[in-house]
Amino acid sequence: MTVNLQEAIKSSLYTEKSAMDFYRMGAQHLKNPEAKRIFELLAREEIGHAAHFFKIYRGGDIPDFEAFINDSAASDAGWSAALKTLIDDSFTEKRALELAMEKEQQLEEVLREIANTVQDPEARAVFEQNADETRNHYLMIEAEYARVMKMVHESEMNTFVRE
Repeated sequence: MTVNLQEAIKSSLYTEKSAMDFYRMGAQHLKNPEAKRIFELLAREEIGHAAHFFKIYRGGDIPDFEAFINDSAASDAGWSAALKTLIDDSFTEKRALELAMEKEQQLEEVLREIANTVQDPEARAVFEQNADETRNHYLMIEAEYARVMKMVHESEMNTFVRE
């Protein structure tokens, strides 16, 4: 897989911004305070991810990070489609968490694939760091999903499962 590094960085910058939008919008619709808190936290962390990519982006078409983050037109198709799904009439916390897990899992895979092809050490480190943090997002959402769905936590498994 041949990757144009600056295009990959720009695409990742847009994806992180779109993920932020997704979590902000989701937080506005969530009723459960803990789920809402997690989506708000994830939105803030996505800004940090976008900032990492912005620092290594050499294109001149995004001169101001704050303006970019606040631009409602700057979006990535995948997260935007998920966002539209989130705000339709069938919005539920369960569906919001499922979509978030799905999108985080897909993003981690893409970031790791790109990291494996990048020769520039600084850029590779940014892609790897974001992939690791994306994995942590997935795990955080998965734990909240289990709580919302009243699933048994793995630490309590022995209480409920007998060999």
